Amino acid sequence: MLSVATTFSEVAEYWCQYPTHNDLIKLNPKLLFSTPRILDNSKMELSERVQKVAKKELREDKFARDQCIQQMRDWLSKNEDVVDVRIDDVFLLRFLRTKKFSVPMAQQLLLKYLNVKKTIPRMTTELDCLSSPLKEVFENGYLVVSPIRDQHGRRVIITRAEKFDPHIWNSSIQARAYFLAMETLLDDPENQVMGFTHISDWYGASAAHLTNWRPVDFEIIEHGEQSWPARHKAIHFINVPSAAKWVLNISLRLVSNKINDRLFLYSSWSEYYKKCGSSYLPKELGGTIPMAEMIQWWMQEMAAKRDIIVQLDKMKLLSDRGITQKHDYNLTPLHAEIRAHMDSVAGSFRKLEVD
Repeated sequence: MLSVATTFSEVAEYWCQYPTHNDLIKLNPKLLFSTPRILDNSKMELSERVQKVAKKELREDKFARDQCIQQMRDWLSKNEDVVDVRIDDVFLLRFLRTKKFSVPMAQQLLLKYLNVKKTIPRMTTELDCLSSPLKEVFENGYLVVSPIRDQHGRRVIITRAEKFDPHIWNSSIQARAYFLAMETLLDDPENQVMGFTHISDWYGASAAHLTNWRPVDFEIIEHGEQSWPARHKAIHFINVPSAAKWVLNISLRLVSNKINDRLFLYSSWSEYYKKCGSSYLPKELGGTIPMAEMIQWWMQEMAAKRDIIVQLDKMKLLSDRGITQKHDYNLTPLHAEIRAHMDSVAGSFRKLEVD
C-alpha cells in the first residue's frame, strides 16, 4: 500500500510497475479478441498478499485458474451466440473471480454483461475517455479514482454531485462515466481480487440531479450489480439531503441483500473520517494529493487503457437464449412510485433551502 506522504510523481512511478498500465498500451488491441495469450502471464502474477486474499475469498490457485480459463475459452469457441469476445486471461478472470471460479456462473455473468451492453447501450457503450462529453465530465472532477488504495487494498472510486452539471449532462453520461471507470480498473488483476470502495458525496445535489433520471433509467442500478464483473466491497454515501433519501430507498430494492449490507450513510465527512480514514482522499476532502493532480493521474490511467476499452464495443451477443435466469418481473409499479417522487422533488428541495 502507498504511504500517506506519497507524492504524485511517486504514485506514477509505483503504478507504472503494473503491466496493465504500461504493457497493454503497447499491444495491438485487436489481438485480444482472437489470440488467447497476448499478455505475459508471469507479469500478471498477484503479489503474495493478494494471492492470500484470492485463495481465502475466491478459492483461487494456479490449477483452478488455468483449468477454468481453458473451460471458458473452449465454451466461447463453441458458442454461436457471441461474436468477437475477448479471450485473453485477464478478461476472462474478471468473470471467474467475481463468481469465485464457478465456471457456469461466470459464463452466465459474461452473457449478462454482453446483454446489458446490447439492451442499454446509451449507458454502457461508447466509453471513450477522450471524447466529449466524457472527457469534460472527468476533467471537471465528477468521478475520480484515487491512485492510493485504501486500508483494505482496494481502489477507491469517488463521485461528487457538485461537479456534475445536470443542465448540461444527462443520466446516460453519468452512467457511462461510471462504467468507463470500471472497465479501466477491471483490467488490473489486483483490482479483480481486492474489489472496490465507492464514495459518493452528495453535497451540491439539486432537484435537477434527480429529475435527470427517468424511471426506466433506474434499472441500470440492478444491472450494475448483476451484470458487471466486479466486487463491490463498500459503498459510502455522504451529505445526502433528506429530500433525496427516497432515491437510496428505491436503489436498495434493486440490489441484493449483500450490497445492502455494504452500504453506509454519513451526515458529514468528519463522521466518515472517524470510521474510514482519509489518506487516499484528495486533499480538498481531507486527504493528501491535490484534486487537480488526482484528476490528472486518473486521466492518464484511462488514456493508457483507451485503445483496448473502445474495442470492447465490438463484442456482440446475438441471442440471449443462453441466459438461464432472465428478469421477468413487472417494473411498472416501481416506475410509478419513482414518478410520484419526481413530481414532488422540486418542492422538497425548495423547502430545504428555506429551512
